[in-house]
Amino acid sequence: MISTIINIILFILILGILVFVHEFGHFITAKKSGVFIHEFSIGMGPLIKTIKGKDGINYSIRALPIGGYVQMAGEIYEDDDTEKIPKEKFMCNKPWYQRLIILVAGVFNNFVLAIILLFAIALIWGAPSLEPKIYGVTEGKPVAEAGIVAGDIITEVNGSKVKTWDKAQLLLLLKSKDDTYKITVKHEDGNQDTYEIKPEITKDDDGNESKIFGIEMKSDIQKGFVPSVKYAFQKFVSTLEQMALTLGNLFTGGLSINNLSGPVGIYTVVGETRQAGLSNILFLIAYLSINLGIMNILPIPALDGGHVLFLLIELITRKKVNQKVESITTTIFFVLLLLLMFYITIHDIITLIL
Repeated sequence: MISTIINIILFILILGILVFVHEFGHFITAKKSGVFIHEFSIGMGPLIKTIKGKDGINYSIRALPIGGYVQMAGEIYEDDDTEKIPKEKFMCNKPWYQRLIILVAGVFNNFVLAIILLFAIALIWGAPSLEPKIYGVTEGKPVAEAGIVAGDIITEVNGSKVKTWDKAQLLLLLKSKDDTYKITVKHEDGNQDTYEIKPEITKDDDGNESKIFGIEMKSDIQKGFVPSVKYAFQKFVSTLEQMALTLGNLFTGGLSINNLSGPVGIYTVVGETRQAGLSNILFLIAYLSINLGIMNILPIPALDGGHVLFLLIELITRKKVNQKVESITTTIFFVLLLLLMFYITIHDIITLIL
C-alpha cells in the first residue's frame, strides 16, 4: 500500500515537473513579449487552488496532472474584450517572430531540461559510451553462428547507418522482411563485413514474441565534466533520432500502435524505475521530457507544432489562415488525439490487469 502511494506521488511529481517546465516556457516568453495572460495552470480540469498575482495573472493548480496551459489574450485571433485589453497585448497582433518564440518555448524548455538531467546523471554516476561495440556473443546463438565476435562494432542494420546502441537496438526490434536482419560490423582490424542473421523467436506465457540475437552489451564508463557534457548532447541527439525512427515506423507498420504508452503505462514504468534507483528516475524524466517536446512540435493542429504550421502558412501566403478552417481543423485533430489517448489508456489498463 505504501509503495503504491509513493509511486502515485512520484508519478504526479514527474508529470508536474514536465508540465511546469513546458508551460513556463510559453508563459515567460509571452510575458516578456507583452502578451496579456489570463491564467497559468498546472493540471487540467476542476480547479483545486488559484492565486491572483500582483501582475493580475491567475496562477492555478487543477485536478488532472496530465497537462497544463497558459491562457493568453488573442492566442490565434482577437477573441477578447478589446475595451479591457489593448490590442497590442493580443498574441495574434505580435510580430511573427515573437509568436514563433512563444510557441516553441515549451518544447525548447523540455529539451533543455533533458540535457541538464543527462549531464547531471553522467557527472554523478559516470558517462556510458554509446558506441555500438559488441562486448560478447552467446555461444550457439545466431550472431555467434554467423561469425560476429566480441570487439566488433555495429555500423549498419538493414542498410541504416548506426552510431549508437540506442539506434542499433531499435532497428533490431523493428520488423524485418522474412525476419532476417542484415548486420554490418567493423572488425578490430578495420575491415567490414555484412551478415544475414535470423534471430531465434521465443514466446512468453501471454504469447508476446521476443527476438534473441545473442549479443552481449556493456558500456565503458567515463568520469569528468567534459565526458559528461559530451554524453548529455550525444544521448539527447540519439534519443531524438530514436523517437523519430519510432514515429516513422508507426506510420509504415514497422511498429504497432500498441507499443505506445499513455498515463497508465507511464505510471507502471515509474513504479519499476523507482526500484532501480535515483539515476534511473532522472533518466526517465529526461526521456519523457524529450518525448513531450517531440510530440508537441509535430505539425498537428491542436499541438504547438500545429500552431507553428499555421504561422508558417501565414508567412508564406502573407495572410492569416481562415479562422473557421483553423478552428474546425484544430477541433477535429483534438478529438482524434483524445480518441488515440483513450485507446492507448484502455490498452495499458488491459495489459496491467492481465
